[in-house]
Amino acid sequence: MRYVPISCLREGMIVAKSLYNTNNKLLVRRGFPIKQLYLERIKSLGYQGVYIEDDLSEGLEIKDIISNELRRTAIYTIKDVFTAMNMSKNSTSKSVSHKLNNTKKLIENIVYDIINNENTIVNMVDIKLFDEYTFFHSVNVAILSIVLGQGLKLSSKELYDLGIAAVLHDIGKVYIDKEILLKNGELTEEEYETVQKHSEFGYRHLKNSYEIPIASYVGVLQHHEKYDGTGYPQKKKKEEISLFGRIICIADVYDAITSNRPYRKAMLPSEAMEYIMANSGSMFDENIVKVFINKIAAYPIGTMVKLSNGVEALVIENNNVTPLRPVVKIYKDEKGNEMISSNIINLGDMSSSKNITIVDLVH
Repeated sequence: MRYVPISCLREGMIVAKSLYNTNNKLLVRRGFPIKQLYLERIKSLGYQGVYIEDDLSEGLEIKDIISNELRRTAIYTIKDVFTAMNMSKNSTSKSVSHKLNNTKKLIENIVYDIINNENTIVNMVDIKLFDEYTFFHSVNVAILSIVLGQGLKLSSKELYDLGIAAVLHDIGKVYIDKEILLKNGELTEEEYETVQKHSEFGYRHLKNSYEIPIASYVGVLQHHEKYDGTGYPQKKKKEEISLFGRIICIADVYDAITSNRPYRKAMLPSEAMEYIMANSGSMFDENIVKVFINKIAAYPIGTMVKLSNGVEALVIENNNVTPLRPVVKIYKDEKGNEMISSNIINLGDMSSSKNITIVDLVH
């Protein structure tokens, strides 16, 4: 199994993970080839890429941090919350309360899955639908935040409260005009100031209308605060920002910059990792960044890379000790010839591979 960007997807490729449409209905089942009709549909839905099975990646399994079924259920549960909240912005709603209770149960399941997952590194190249970005993003931020919280040795109860904050971090956007949120271009200063109000809108509505843990709605309020005090809405800095706010800030930025948006293309996971590291101590708490580097794969399993010695290889395993130097399987030599037999290199083994680095991705 390996990940193929949408621009490289071709008719006849075998789907390795089932694809769904915006109504959570099955579009292409795992194990089936992609037909031209579905190829056009997949592209129109805004998929960034698809997991496929082929000879190159035969036998390569990519284990998800939570089950696909739980992820899909979470995405469409949070979609229901946003929809119900949008219809009752200025009042308490029994419908929203019911859907929030469903969300709380889902967070409990996500926390359970993550705690009991043997994988220590998250291989997250997510398959998002463009039109459903907000809901995919909310669930991803919850997963990433809980993983970081686990790395920081938080208790199960703290991970649950963190997950609630993370999955609801953008709920205040129901108060923001959709034309501004989906604008295909740079926001005006006035529009940007309007968008910045979403964290406070969400915080106030959750605090005043629903039973949400205090730490959770404080995390919603502070997820755009920056470690150096340049964030919003209160320009808090360092430990003045709650731990949940500091964790969600990193998870939010990472998932946002690795997603296609109307105004820019997605960064690759490795590029996003460099961005996070470059802003350690300024935008982000450096202690949480250290955990992030060891928990989130810069080169997820199934990624095709070019090495400094000119060969092309497939990432087949991540290293806990050296997360930026994975184990790879060479499939093309430096002259571009396909390798008949597999040649595996552990880039984390500095005794034999210290002079070899990843210099680019191959699509």
